[in-house]
This record gives sequence, C-alpha cells and structure tokens, in this order.
Amino acid sequence: MSYPTGYQPSEIWIMENENGGTFSNINKPTAGATFEKELPVGKHPLQLYSLGTPNGIKITIMLEELLALGHTGAEYDAWLCRIHKGEQFSSGFVQVNPNSKIPALVDNSSQKQQRVFESGAILFYLSEKFKEFIPINFNERTECLSWLFWQTGSAPYLGGGFGHFYKYAPEKIKYAIDRFSMETKRQLDVLDQRLSKNDFISGQNYTIADIAIWSWYGQLVLGELYNADVFLDVAKYQHVMAWAKKIDNREAVKRGKIVNQSSSDKPNQLRERHDMSDFDFLK
Repeated sequence: MSYPTGYQPSEIWIMENENGGTFSNINKPTAGATFEKELPVGKHPLQLYSLGTPNGIKITIMLEELLALGHTGAEYDAWLCRIHKGEQFSSGFVQVNPNSKIPALVDNSSQKQQRVFESGAILFYLSEKFKEFIPINFNERTECLSWLFWQTGSAPYLGGGFGHFYKYAPEKIKYAIDRFSMETKRQLDVLDQRLSKNDFISGQNYTIADIAIWSWYGQLVLGELYNADVFLDVAKYQHVMAWAKKIDNREAVKRGKIVNQSSSDKPNQLRERHDMSDFDFLK
C-alpha cells in the first residue's frame, strides 16, 4: 500500500511544490546563499549564530559551563538566527556554514579567524581549546568521542524522523510514526542500560557527550521536546530520567538552554546573549 493511495515514485524526482509541512516554505534541494546580508559581530572573541533548538543549546550550555569554570576567553555573543524565516541562507551565514544549519561559530581570538560548524564539531573544538569536559586519558577520551558521535548519528532518527512525523508533518502517517517511535525507544534503552552502570554517559565524569546527548534525549524525557514524553512512556527509562534531572539542575545548563529561544510558549527566554548580566532576570 502506498501513501497517498496510488503514489509511485517517478524515475527522476522533481520538486513540484511545497509539501505543506512545518518549514516547507524554506526547504529546497539546493545549497548556497539566497540573499546578501552580513552577520552582526559583537565585542567578544566568540560569535555564535544559532537558535535554541537541541543542537543550538548544546553550544550555549557548553559556553556557560566554561564560563562557570572561570574561562573568560569563552565569553560570547549569541545572535538569534530565525531559521523559520530563512536567515540561515544569508551570504554571511553561508560563509560560516556552507550547509546553512545552526549552530555556527566564529572564533576571533587568534590572528586567523576560525569558523566552526556542526554542533558536534563545535563541542569538540571548544573542549580542545579550553581543555575541559573531555578526558585526557586516551581510552576514556575515545569512549567520550564514541558517545558524541553516537549522538550525531542517532539524533536524526529522533528529530528528523520521530519529531517530524509526530509533530510537524501535515499528515499523521502511522507507518512513519511507528517506525521512528520504535527506533527512539530503542535508543533510550541504549542510554538507560549505559547509565545503569555509570554516573554519566562516557563514565564517571560530566563531558561533552553528556551535553550533546542531554540536549536531545534529556529534554525529551523531561517533556521539553515534542510533548511526547507520555506517548513514548519515558518514565520507564529510570536511569535516563535521573541523569536528565541531574544535568537539568546545573546552573550553566539553566542559563544555556534559554539562550536564543524565540518560542511564544516558553517562559524565561533570552533571544540574544551578549553579557552575563543578561541573565539577571532569572534571579
């Protein structure tokens, strides 16, 4: 059986019209800038262009954690990139990330400006730059990076798969929702088994693996992603839940997860962040 009824793929796919789903007005099968506009630049060494999605908050959490440890070089300006309006297709953004996805980071702290794109790569870059949240021991470091790459390889099934068909698709397709619900729950079970024997994802210490995975799966089980916690029966993953709550209580996480938020239904949002005093409203 095909959906819609009678549909058969053509020999060569051609985009005929918008699919009607969320973000369909900006989706296209080509890359590159669609309009000329330079990116804003603030006063700090690190310039972040992002949105408060799970991938976006990975970086703001990491930066707030670094600042909490006293790394003044991690001071940053976080500029809001409204992807629903297509701002990621500006010429300035494409120069930082040719793939037109958030988050994108520019480091102006050295003589040669460095761009970094892809959230996993940015986390690794910052951990290397500041020598924090990544193990020094070779075997422990390898374990940490394995879990970091697990997240980057697994989360598309949660986000582009489950999240899209459960929340954003214009039609509720049972096959698609069942397929990606099964995979999401399998991934939660992977994490639950891992956390049954370890305090944190890669071992006994909090690392970039925790930051990356919490931003997706931690928020999911806490009911902050897709409103799917009941549907997925996340309460059964007790070790994931305990880990998620523990990280959610970290002060740097509380700050980082509200940066570059622009949702109309979330409290305590900070559209842009340029100074630690921007968080004073939380006190």
